[in-house]
Amino acid sequence: MEYEELLLKADSVGLTVKEKPLRASKGRIKKTRIAIREDLTQAEKSCILAEELGHYYTTTGNILDQSDTWNRKQEHRARMYGYNLRIGLMGLVGAYESGCRNRYEIAEHLGVTEEYLEECIHCYREKYGTYATIDNYIIYFIPSLMVGRMTDDGDVICLGKVIGKVEEG
Repeated sequence: MEYEELLLKADSVGLTVKEKPLRASKGRIKKTRIAIREDLTQAEKSCILAEELGHYYTTTGNILDQSDTWNRKQEHRARMYGYNLRIGLMGLVGAYESGCRNRYEIAEHLGVTEEYLEECIHCYREKYGTYATIDNYIIYFIPSLMVGRMTDDGDVICLGKVIGKVEEG
């Protein structure tokens, strides 16, 4: 979802989003109001808004004290919600299918910052491990990001070359 789509999503659930000259952070949510720092790029705003929507849907109370384990878990859950909203596994597949071959191209295609993409990949690596599969695709996170299409006979094709077989198990 692009920034405009996220604004519509926020509005549809009764959230008010305002762009303001924030100093302490890039975004904040308090009850039904979200503030986004006004001097950010559209890509940055979309990443921040996705996370703030994640806070709306997944966190409770004031979680600013990140020395508290429960607050850190809630922060992680909100970020993961944002990553899935803005990127998701199918977003990575879509970028691959569109011809993106490096992190810069993928971030540009998805309308996110490279830093946000890197953080997303790191979280996906923690969640899924070496790889994840979705539909007929396999997304490797280790040693580095790579998307391949699985064939009916178990081959994995990436960039037009067979790179291995899918292990049954």
